[in-house]
Amino acid sequence: MSAPVLLLDGASMWFRSFFGVPSSITAPDGRQVNAVRGFLDSVATLITRERPSRLVVCLDLDWRPQFRVDAIPSYKAHRVAQETPSGETDVEETPDELSHQVDMIMELLDAFGIATAGAEGYEADDVLGTLATAERRDPVVVVSGDRDLLQLVGDDPVRVRVLYLGRGLSNATMFGPTEVAERYGVPVHRAGTAYAELALLRGDPSDGLPGVPGVGEKTAATLLAQYGSLEDILAAAHDPKSKLSKAFRAKLLAATDYIEAAGPVVLVARDAPIEFSTADDRLPLAAADPARVADLAHAYGVSSSIGRLQKALDALPN
Repeated sequence: MSAPVLLLDGASMWFRSFFGVPSSITAPDGRQVNAVRGFLDSVATLITRERPSRLVVCLDLDWRPQFRVDAIPSYKAHRVAQETPSGETDVEETPDELSHQVDMIMELLDAFGIATAGAEGYEADDVLGTLATAERRDPVVVVSGDRDLLQLVGDDPVRVRVLYLGRGLSNATMFGPTEVAERYGVPVHRAGTAYAELALLRGDPSDGLPGVPGVGEKTAATLLAQYGSLEDILAAAHDPKSKLSKAFRAKLLAATDYIEAAGPVVLVARDAPIEFSTADDRLPLAAADPARVADLAHAYGVSSSIGRLQKALDALPN
């Protein structure tokens, strides 16, 4: 098997580093750099573990895309503050102690020549989904702490796996169709799509998605195992002769509008208009601008992390 392409959920990884690495780690000028160090160390660990030939850090250019809000107005609405006196809507923001670190990370990635990718009006999930779907050559490993991305697992046209960081990188779980089917009880032959359908039925309070009232994760998995797909579940709900119980039939029919609207919200986009920071997503074996990397590493006090990243790259085949 050829070396994989690593697709990293940038925001997921640096948020985890920010909250998981001691805030006492600072640059010479006193600014926090715990997220910078944690992110760089995580990238070095992933390169050592997965030995990729290509790597893209995927960006969250719009955390609450309008097309999702139009479909489900409650989508992430609990993360939006009240209107300000000027009439502007104040939305959830990255903590000040992290926002400057994101700028530092982006500077270092640029100096190193490591590709980043984003799409205006789309979330990082959509960038990850688009790149994973478009890949035709190498196996894909998506790295994220977001369970929603389990919908991407598959084996055709290339092998796509999700390294789930829910319990941290040291306890990360690699999910393919078999693992998703075993963990969530969905049909293995369409595990990724079935997981998305399970998520749609179950809902997700953290994203403001109500789900179908009275249908939790276990019930959704049972229905998918029994009927095979959301389409067939809904067909059974509309068929008075089906074996679906009257109670569940009533719940599903009452939620018809939600189910129809939730598709584009729960499903990641596979056709986002992605723009790359570099012309090539091949993982550089050495910094594109070593002098700038050295200057930044010294200024931010992360020379040891840059050294670990370079050591990981040095171990890759030329």
